Amino acid sequence: MTINLADTEILLGLAKEMVAGGYHYAAFPSDEISDSYTLEFFKTSWEAKEYCYEMTNDVDYFESLPTTSLISDLNILMKSGIDTSCNEAFDLTGFARLEREKNELLGNNLNINIMNEKNLEFLKDQLKYTGFGETFDQDLKEKMLKGETEFKLMKEGVYGADSMTAVLNFKKSDQTDLYFFNSYHVNLKKEDSKQGLEQTFYINNNSSNITLKEAYNLMEGRSVNKDLKTREGEVYNAWLKIDFKNSDDKSNFKLEQYHQNYGYDLEASLEKHSIKELNTPKYKEDLLNSLKKGNLQSVTFVVAGVESKMYVEANPQFKTLNVYDGDKQRINHRESKEEKKENALDKKESKEQQKDLDGEPEGGGQKEGKKRKVKSQSI
Repeated sequence: MTINLADTEILLGLAKEMVAGGYHYAAFPSDEISDSYTLEFFKTSWEAKEYCYEMTNDVDYFESLPTTSLISDLNILMKSGIDTSCNEAFDLTGFARLEREKNELLGNNLNINIMNEKNLEFLKDQLKYTGFGETFDQDLKEKMLKGETEFKLMKEGVYGADSMTAVLNFKKSDQTDLYFFNSYHVNLKKEDSKQGLEQTFYINNNSSNITLKEAYNLMEGRSVNKDLKTREGEVYNAWLKIDFKNSDDKSNFKLEQYHQNYGYDLEASLEKHSIKELNTPKYKEDLLNSLKKGNLQSVTFVVAGVESKMYVEANPQFKTLNVYDGDKQRINHRESKEEKKENALDKKESKEQQKDLDGEPEGGGQKEGKKRKVKSQSI
């Protein structure tokens, strides 16, 4: 079942209400985003299956499931720490399955052969959600079958004129035959630099992992917004930024955090500029989500009625927004200067208009009188 993340709490409340009313089965279209309008509830399994049979055609296919299963999946999503305020299509069924399998793996309650197969599937999904796609499926299986204590996989990519290599590190547990994806080491080579920039990103068993694209954005010096967890499991939000002037005890650059209490308001920073996309709710939402992932985002500035293509990026450290021109060259407060100039011109014109309405000031009359006096003497 695919849902909109922003509908999670609404759907959970609706499902609980339906169960309380005796509606124990839910039906939904398989290829659409399910919400409170597309979900149908029934008291018996037979009624739900009959509805699915009647609604299914060459284009649409309907499925049913127990309402308690829907509630269970939604509860897993709510407890995972994923930000459910985003308007984003989300594979609820697949995610809940992955979380259940992960818990089963960590509980070490499976037969070793079944465990290895599920371990492989878990790692494949983990790589997918971290931005490495499905290109490692066969290599991953071959490496695990060899039974080595640890192994590495490598991925190369190009971002514009930059090239980036990522080495993924896997290690076998000391207590079980389970393999874990522990970290990946990035080497970024920019077009104008011979020496690569290196950083290791560590993998956790939650949704706070830094994706490959987010890693690139961080290596580019930009900031990424993530939901993180304390050691006690409490979720908090923070902006991350690499401090290239300092390194930790593992020879990594320090990863600075600007906690949600730091006071950076991305939306407020955007609204200080006359950005056209902010006038459309969907474009505004996409812009906010893109900037939170650390992207350098193209936008349309409107100054004095003239549209121009610019680029912006979040700057939580200084609680502002970095602005670049169409050639991606950093500019400083260009729009605010233009606006101040326009405001000054408007005020000047307003004063001149007011003078015309009130008559000439006293000083002007004196000058005119002097001119008349000189003229009379010449005569």
